[in-house]
Amino acid sequence: MKGLTLALLALGTPASAGPVFLDRSAALPVTHVYSGGWEHFVGGGVAILDCNGDGRPDFAAAGGAGPTHLFVNRTPGPGAALAFEAAELSVPTGVTGLWPLDIDGDGTLDLAVLRAGPNLLLRGDGQCGFAKADWGFAGGDGWSTAFSATWEPGRSLPTLAIGNYVDRADPNGPFGTCDGNELHRAEAGRYGAPLPLRPGFCALSMLISDWQRTGRPELRISNDRHYYVSGGYEQMWRLDPLAERGPDEGWRRVSLWGMGIASADLDGNGFPEVMLTSMGDQLLQFNEAGVLRDAPYAQGSYAQRPYLGDDGRPSTGWHAEFGDVDNDGRLDLFIAKGNVDQMPSNAMRDPNNLLMQQPDGTFHEAGDAAGIASGARSRGAGLADFDGDGRLDLVVVNRRAALELWQNATPGTGHWLGVELRRDPPNTRAVGAWIELRAGGLSQTREVTVGGGHGGGQAGPLHFGLGAAETALLRVLWPGAGWSDWQEVAADGVVTLRP
Repeated sequence: MKGLTLALLALGTPASAGPVFLDRSAALPVTHVYSGGWEHFVGGGVAILDCNGDGRPDFAAAGGAGPTHLFVNRTPGPGAALAFEAAELSVPTGVTGLWPLDIDGDGTLDLAVLRAGPNLLLRGDGQCGFAKADWGFAGGDGWSTAFSATWEPGRSLPTLAIGNYVDRADPNGPFGTCDGNELHRAEAGRYGAPLPLRPGFCALSMLISDWQRTGRPELRISNDRHYYVSGGYEQMWRLDPLAERGPDEGWRRVSLWGMGIASADLDGNGFPEVMLTSMGDQLLQFNEAGVLRDAPYAQGSYAQRPYLGDDGRPSTGWHAEFGDVDNDGRLDLFIAKGNVDQMPSNAMRDPNNLLMQQPDGTFHEAGDAAGIASGARSRGAGLADFDGDGRLDLVVVNRRAALELWQNATPGTGHWLGVELRRDPPNTRAVGAWIELRAGGLSQTREVTVGGGHGGGQAGPLHFGLGAAETALLRVLWPGAGWSDWQEVAADGVVTLRP
């Protein structure tokens, strides 16, 4: 099969039990905490990436007022207890979030680092070393909290969208003093002055996605109404020509305490749903051929109050991420929860959610039974297969509490497949591609994106649960090109596809 590489073979069986996670936090070589004052009430994400090319995901965690740590994966093999060593990540304090992407097209992952202060672009050396790069990038001096990126035709460097929160320099703040956002485009291999995206309504998450499947990605911005107070809303920007989409163009304006974005096709129609975290209701919107509608309450996705204890006050959602935790072919949903600090109107003990998707498409809470019902104030997080056994593990960054690492030990999980995409520079990771998979009578569609979440994201294999299916059919819609031919691949490994 031309352009196909099969690796990391591991056996799987049909899913039959609820999720189980083992706490591996004590095995981390250093204690990592996202700390700081009000500038770090928000942020605190994690970037998951293979920084040395050994096929094992590593991660970097934002430290806020404290140090930002890089954890290099030393897990000996599938099913072994997770093991990491700490490596130096030489960046100033004030880091709010990190996102991995191959900026210069050399095949090695780099890092976009957001801060309360000048932002940084770091070039990776392929050995988990990172150094400040000279691509002409203007880091500014704002309070940056949201990021997304894509490759536009004819440009050798990615287009970067950066969201800024409250304008710290405005003496009338913080309420009603949201800063503007910015778009960084490169010409002749260097970034110029950023293009303003105004008005800004205190962005906390961004995602560039071809959500209408037109071949023209757009930028979604999720905003925190706590500081824009009134008149603000969730935004959608066209990139070419650069313009904000309005109600007369089919964009229904929604206002919420926007914290994070997760996007994936849940119902198999090929269009990505979107999950928006907030205070109180977490808003899931179904995508019907480019028209968004709110999920009904019976969907089980609103997760508006803690499911443990007697605190009936509203929850506060941050990072959201879809992933098939039990490999049954249905995407599940993790939501990081935690009070902003001591906000009396919201729940103080607010355990993270693990919402398992049922055969009828509804969600069932399994966080307590799975063992991940932490009471810490969680912020960023990530689902990734750290030990290579085909089961998604979990890392969670907490505010003023230690980072948590959980190993997926769910028994009787289904078969699985990891899919990596590679292509020639500049867009070596094929950001903007769509992967369509058919297995066991189900169709699954995923988009390769950079952004979303809260404070971080990941670059690595897209994980598909296959249930009882031992093979899958795959095809790829490559950016700027058409669909590839269908290819049949064996389950229980990672495949790398090229055009």
